[in-house]
Amino acid sequence: MTYLLNCWYVAGWSEDVRPGALLSRTLVEQPVLMFRDAAGQARALLDRCPHRFAPLSMGKLSDDGQSVQCAYHGLRFDSQGACVHNPHGDGRIPAAAKVRSFPLVERYGILWIWMGEASRADAARIPDFSLIDPEHWHVGRRYLHAKANYVLETDNIMDLSHVEFLHPSTLGTPAVKNALTDIRQDGNTVYSMRQTEAEVLTPFLYGSLGYEPGTLIDRWFDVRWDAPANMLLIAGGTPTGRPRSEGRESALPHLFTPETATTTHYWFAATRPKAMGPAGAQIAEKIADALSLPFTQEDLPMLEAQQRAMGEADFWSLKPVLLGGDAPAVRARRVLDKLIADEQAQGAGGAP
Repeated sequence: MTYLLNCWYVAGWSEDVRPGALLSRTLVEQPVLMFRDAAGQARALLDRCPHRFAPLSMGKLSDDGQSVQCAYHGLRFDSQGACVHNPHGDGRIPAAAKVRSFPLVERYGILWIWMGEASRADAARIPDFSLIDPEHWHVGRRYLHAKANYVLETDNIMDLSHVEFLHPSTLGTPAVKNALTDIRQDGNTVYSMRQTEAEVLTPFLYGSLGYEPGTLIDRWFDVRWDAPANMLLIAGGTPTGRPRSEGRESALPHLFTPETATTTHYWFAATRPKAMGPAGAQIAEKIADALSLPFTQEDLPMLEAQQRAMGEADFWSLKPVLLGGDAPAVRARRVLDKLIADEQAQGAGGAP
């Protein structure tokens, strides 16, 4: 499968990479080793020793925290991938003893990795996820592993008309099919906007929003998509007829990174402002736990069944029937396809 390489993918939550520990994760079909150096900065290397190709993640950090030692023959590599120690013979370091390093930036409590040409990595291109910045928000963070292609995951969030049918007891109601919808595009960013009116919610949603059961609610789902598959969903509601400014809403990131062509890393979270104090942290965790249930028991089984039904076929080659609600997902697919085609035409650099 061809991927967009010169872009920022999510490699994990900040807390995934702990001081003194090594973390191996396959990202965009590449084995990646992450660790923190002596200064606490997160680093990323190809998880493969150039000597006999042993995974460096089987090794250990040096005592000074400045290098990773291969478990097989003891070669050590610094945070930039240069071999800095050869314990054999006269200790001469072969010129080719280098490991590829990846730009890794820590922002908004997220680790962002650049899988393409390192010289083109620009942190200014990291999408704005300040609404989940742990400095200002309590964030309940979660992770799922999906046995499905990452663009199917994008489709799932960009077209939330499915919630009525896939999540009838939690996130969906019959009003969703009649929602007012809009699609917008700003450069390569795509927005999917969905608004219901006078909706009777499920008990789950009344509890999440904090409104009395039976209250008619105007509800919105605003999704922002940035390539390759980083989405911010703003979900909220207000008593019917009242302005949004009086309503209650949550920032819910949905972040997808391909592991392989048919498996995906999925990070999502729920937030509450730190101004709420400790209660806000408890609520954010409670909402994240609650969302894990439909995501795990309903979304993942459906997406994984889709993937099995599609096999290795290209999505467009199967000639999918398109409905009105597919417009945002199709727009995102078209933008991604063009970005990949343009990158391939220009020469991506750093390709797997």
